[in-house]
Amino acid sequence: MKVNENYKNIAQSYLFSTVGKKVSEYMAANPDKKVIKLGIGDVTLPLCKCVTDALKSASEEMGHKETFHGYGPEQGYDFLKTKIADYYKSHDVELDNDEIFVSDGAKSDIGNILDLFDKDNTVLVPDPVYPVYVDTNTMAGRKIIYIDANESNDFLPLPDENLKADIIYICSPNNPTGAVYNKEQLKKWVDFANKNHSIILFDAAYECFISDDNLPRSIYSIDGAKTCAIEFCSFSKMAGFTGTRCGWTVVPKALVFGEMSLNKMWLRRQTTKFNGVSYIVQKGAEAVFTPEGQKQIMQNLDYYKQNAKMISDVLTKHGIYHTGGTHSPYIWLKCPNNMKSWDFFDYLLNNVQIVGTPGVGFGRNGEGFFRLTSFGSKENTKEAVERLDKFLK
Repeated sequence: MKVNENYKNIAQSYLFSTVGKKVSEYMAANPDKKVIKLGIGDVTLPLCKCVTDALKSASEEMGHKETFHGYGPEQGYDFLKTKIADYYKSHDVELDNDEIFVSDGAKSDIGNILDLFDKDNTVLVPDPVYPVYVDTNTMAGRKIIYIDANESNDFLPLPDENLKADIIYICSPNNPTGAVYNKEQLKKWVDFANKNHSIILFDAAYECFISDDNLPRSIYSIDGAKTCAIEFCSFSKMAGFTGTRCGWTVVPKALVFGEMSLNKMWLRRQTTKFNGVSYIVQKGAEAVFTPEGQKQIMQNLDYYKQNAKMISDVLTKHGIYHTGGTHSPYIWLKCPNNMKSWDFFDYLLNNVQIVGTPGVGFGRNGEGFFRLTSFGSKENTKEAVERLDKFLK
């Protein structure tokens, strides 16, 4: 028996585990200090009332023979998929229900989708990058190549004919940088993928933060994307489902490589390896798309957007280069005085008791940068901004 030795090639500790350990040690040694955490991208506002009412109602249904639900369809109930399709239609994107697959979150599907692809495929990821893209492919033993995202291209790299790959990862709005591709830039990636018979894995988990109608919220806003792209989205940031777990993946029927339909392959994979998201959670997700649900979640999103603006404004005031903070919950800043990422992490923690995420944890090009999130409470974010203002002076 042999184990998968590719696990030797990934970091033994997940980035956020290291951050958590450092913070716990500091708090244990300094119990009198108030630490403000703006590091991990977890939400702090509760689920909106529309969602909790739907969850309660669905739970009651499960207690009666007439309305009890056992195994549901692995790809999701049509009542939710129809609402998701309507959501796309409101952004001028047409999808069929059988192109939408409900999941327990984008992170799971981003890893699981790799079941569809040969291990000899080459993978292209931007650097810096969400660690899951790299780690899941490293676990499978795939060759990974990097395209530079940096200050010179505002962390929005465009295709390079010298970097050919079979699988291409794009995240917009980006985690960790908060940068957002416009339609012309995404069109270049779509054309590049179609020309080279590549697949784009498009992470749209933060699309709900985009407030400019001219910026694409889905890659399917781009002509030609349905023949080269799979899209992942989530209720985690849109509606606070980080602890409830629900998302969706779009696999268009036009995605055919050779004689293989990726839509049919993904359906077969899910029916074999996944039992679906619970009926109760899907009813809660459905409530997100009601008129009242949309109103309530927008109030929460506006709350986080205001936090992001506060952070962005104080950095702008002190001339600190940063991306994000406008159409994204993330603010990606250049460490002052050319400090290294982890040095800046330690300095902030020890001197002003603010926790962020070291940019180098997202890749080589993240060295010297730092990520803050807007998912804290308004009170804590305001206090953190005041501390930053004094610190940056």
